Amino acid sequence: MSTDLRINGARLCQRLEELGQIGGLPGGGNARLAFTDEDKQGRDLVSGWMRQLGLDVTIDKIGNTIGVRKGLEPGAPVMTGSHIDTVRTGGRYDGNLGVIAGLEVIERLNEAGITTRLPLAVAFFSNEEGARFHPDIMGSMVYTGQLDLDHAYEVVGIDGKVCGDELKRIGYCGPAEPGWLKPHAFVELHIEQGPILEAEGLVIGAVDGVQGISWTEVTVEGVSAHAGTTPMRLRKDAGYAAAEIAVFVRQLTRELGGGQVGTVGRMEFRPGITNVVPNRAVMTVDIRNPDEAVLQQAEARLFAFLDKIAIAEGVKISTRPLARTKPIVFASHMIDMVSEIAGDFGYKARRMTSGAGHDAQMMATLCPTGMIFVPSVNGLSHNVKEHTEPADLEAGANILLRMMQRLAA
Repeated sequence: MSTDLRINGARLCQRLEELGQIGGLPGGGNARLAFTDEDKQGRDLVSGWMRQLGLDVTIDKIGNTIGVRKGLEPGAPVMTGSHIDTVRTGGRYDGNLGVIAGLEVIERLNEAGITTRLPLAVAFFSNEEGARFHPDIMGSMVYTGQLDLDHAYEVVGIDGKVCGDELKRIGYCGPAEPGWLKPHAFVELHIEQGPILEAEGLVIGAVDGVQGISWTEVTVEGVSAHAGTTPMRLRKDAGYAAAEIAVFVRQLTRELGGGQVGTVGRMEFRPGITNVVPNRAVMTVDIRNPDEAVLQQAEARLFAFLDKIAIAEGVKISTRPLARTKPIVFASHMIDMVSEIAGDFGYKARRMTSGAGHDAQMMATLCPTGMIFVPSVNGLSHNVKEHTEPADLEAGANILLRMMQRLAA
């Protein structure tokens, strides 16, 4: 195994820039929601790069795309990758870095004439963000058998389009069965999407796992009434009940403490008129915790509060699950390997748990899995100002290169 090989940082950044032009937004970000025309353009570009690098490209029935480089011996590959779909106000590094860095690893090995013992693979998984079709991490959930393919096809998006129809429309409903290739190991390079590494002056995070995530859509139904003539005591105000729920979510995080977080990311009122008491409110609740027992406690307390506020305000409340994943702990030897290789390059690696969901947490159910984090400037992600310094991108990619070589040796 070559220990002096380094990635080409300028080429890595150039490819990230080129991909970032697709669905580009003012301010530097991009919007490539899953299975849109922009997503197709991004897929065409990246799968084209895969083929140019000599990879054998396979697309499965949910659109997951995997390029494989042969090894000296047949066998399960060492796989890397992430996703290239974004949220509506996405940055240029979230997901994209993990895929493009994987291609850079392949290109550097090609240039150096190095063939690893085991095959190598680079993947981009479908609809990781879940911004158009719920749940998030859809492609890797289907790949690992944790979400039924037919159920995924039937999901209706925020724009009323059907997931399976849109996947076929853009030409990425492939012939392969999801899960067709089981890796020897999986490692994902990703930006932190938070402020910890930057605040501590560190470059590398050795991710020890991913916290559990629970998404719920809450619908509150009340009665429309005149805002001026209806006494407060006689109202069935869906808007007020929704606001109480939002406040409760914040209070819940304070009471449970520790790693508990909670967010109301969307709230819509109907009829949405200044002088009319809302008769309907639809909102989303996102709660997360690295401890499954505490996450279940948070969920139970949320649902108990929904029952309480419904009775108190005379409204009807219904819920719809959008996504649910359990906390995942990565393989200890993979975590240690990130730290050890970071040390070889002169970096101190910080062990940390990911607050965001990633394809790696699904792949961890198939094979030993690890993640490498690099800093996000000002902790920003899912934001057009998302940025990671080129030197940090290069540092993470070099660790990925060394780690894939070692795993495939």
